[in-house]
Amino acid sequence: MKRSSGPVFVALTSVVAAVGLTAFKLVVGLKTGSLGILSEFAHSGLDLVAALITFFAVRAAARPPDPEHLYGHGKVENLSALVETLLLLATCGWIAYEAVHRLVARPVPVQVTAWSFIVMGVSIIVDVSRSRALARAAKKYNSQALEADALHFSTDIWSSAVVILGLVAVLVGRSSARPDLWWRADSIAALGVAVVASWVCVKLGRRTIDALVDRAPAGLHGQLVAAVAGVAGVTDCERLRVRPGGAIMFVDVSIAVAALALEASHRVAHEVEAAVQAVSPGADVVVHMDPKGEGAGTVPAAVHRIALVRGLEVHSVAAHSVEGSLHVTMHLEVDPALSLSEARGIASGLEAGVREDMAGVSRVDIHLEPREADVGAGDEVTAREAALRERIRAIALSVEPVRGCHDIHIDAVGGVSEVALHVTFDPDLPVVQVHEASHRLEERLRAEIDGLGRVSVQAEPPGE
Repeated sequence: MKRSSGPVFVALTSVVAAVGLTAFKLVVGLKTGSLGILSEFAHSGLDLVAALITFFAVRAAARPPDPEHLYGHGKVENLSALVETLLLLATCGWIAYEAVHRLVARPVPVQVTAWSFIVMGVSIIVDVSRSRALARAAKKYNSQALEADALHFSTDIWSSAVVILGLVAVLVGRSSARPDLWWRADSIAALGVAVVASWVCVKLGRRTIDALVDRAPAGLHGQLVAAVAGVAGVTDCERLRVRPGGAIMFVDVSIAVAALALEASHRVAHEVEAAVQAVSPGADVVVHMDPKGEGAGTVPAAVHRIALVRGLEVHSVAAHSVEGSLHVTMHLEVDPALSLSEARGIASGLEAGVREDMAGVSRVDIHLEPREADVGAGDEVTAREAALRERIRAIALSVEPVRGCHDIHIDAVGGVSEVALHVTFDPDLPVVQVHEASHRLEERLRAEIDGLGRVSVQAEPPGE
């Protein structure tokens, strides 16, 4: 069952239950003259109206966003809960007025019959069933409209119990010297209904108004900030805003991160979204990232930021100081279909951006590289290239400080051989030296083996 059809079905069953109870209480209340039962009829009539409002509200809230409602229609549920609250207040006022009037003006004889207890007993059974079903659905679909409806039915359970106590008091009064005094117990029971319903009304009203004015649930902001700050790569949660909209919680979060490549930035954003949804399931999350964290002040990090703003990918960024000014070099990936003049135009724009945004830059050199396709076609030829594997292994072991070579893999791609190999180094060797040795190995392989394409050297300590 779709999410939209589930709440609608549950709301419709509540309408059917409210219709039956309202009619039953009206007939018995008029027959017995019990204000307690008549107040329960009014209360059930309110529940019927509330159930109808809930039914139409959850149908409207399930509609997708449109150009006039970019956040969807979830607020319709909150609005329906507000209407239910106002109806409940009006009903409580009428019940209290009638009860006080009977107490101070004229006692009204009450006929207590078996039907009086039957209608209230049936009411309690139905209310227990419906309140539980609505509460489960409200929790499952995070629906405030269904929660409000569940609250109405649960209120009826207690108010029906109060009415039964009033009816019992009337029966006891029949054998007393002043039965008129005992008849007042029915009016007192009606006042009890009004008090219970008013208390529920206050609780529901507060929740409804909180949702309509976009007040975040208590403690949610702190939980979300802690969850976001705990994501690897996030150096600070700068701002987090929450906006409830019906069954959906909209969360906007701004985080500070270390300067990252595009792929790594996307990973961090995805993990932040998952962290938010772990605290608030189903939340609609928007993540804004500012590269202000650790490493953000380095030259390579600054160059990556400048490139990302222009939608460009750079790598192998390096810089060195010459007589107090910076010489920056980098590799820029461009569309392979571009002409040289078009690619140089892109590179010139990036160079201008680096000079403008970074102080002290005297020279910028950009190496152009064609951006490769995501997936290329090739054939694995490792098994039938035993001689080539042994030659690669011998060259690798001749490069210092390589200690071992294994897992050599060869693919034939576009008429050239692409090689991937694992080489081992001393585990305490600095990464800088490992990188330099891997680069020397790659140059040796290209110089000594004809027809070699891409070479991928994976460095690792012994035993991996």
